[in-house]
Amino acid sequence: MAGKTNSRESIVGTASRLFSTQGYHGTGLNQIIKESHCPKGSLYYYFPEGKEELARECIEQIKRKVSGKWEEAFDRYASPAKAIQHHIEMMAEDAEHSNFEGFTPLSFWNAVETSSVSLSLREACQAAIDEWRMLVTRRLQSAGLDPLRAEETATVVLSMLEGSLIIAMTNRDTGPIRIASKYMGILVERVLQDGATNKIEIIEKDNNK
Repeated sequence: MAGKTNSRESIVGTASRLFSTQGYHGTGLNQIIKESHCPKGSLYYYFPEGKEELARECIEQIKRKVSGKWEEAFDRYASPAKAIQHHIEMMAEDAEHSNFEGFTPLSFWNAVETSSVSLSLREACQAAIDEWRMLVTRRLQSAGLDPLRAEETATVVLSMLEGSLIIAMTNRDTGPIRIASKYMGILVERVLQDGATNKIEIIEKDNNK
């Protein structure tokens, strides 16, 4: 059983790396089989639908991995702004340590690679982004923001982050990620302060009635 598990992990790990460095269209199953050192039968045993099913699993792994890192950042810092900055800084470090190998923003998969090719892959990307947005939204609500403002802020955070990742990947420079971290920290702090001020004003109005 351990051998089978390792074969599956090797196939998914190899596919993720190749999809990230060569693109979905530029990566063939034969290359994945060759570089994962697994028999062709193993790939179709685990992924009978072939390349598309394998790509969905790669996206699912990205979703789980990034969600875990978001949770870790929010558990580490009481301030949502600091947690968001920490998460983004860690992404910059990951990119540097890997020399941008295997480093592909999910929006790249969604907007460029798969949106016009596969509905199931686009839906997998959307599910990942939705999960991250709701995760950030819940934490912002816990910090005092109303649901609408929290979700809007989470959407802006993810949009800025994914945009900075694309620029960083294109230039092979983590500068845009670190700049995004700086300004997102400022933005979230300001939104939280405004939210607290609005709540105080509402309470004072209610008390004066």
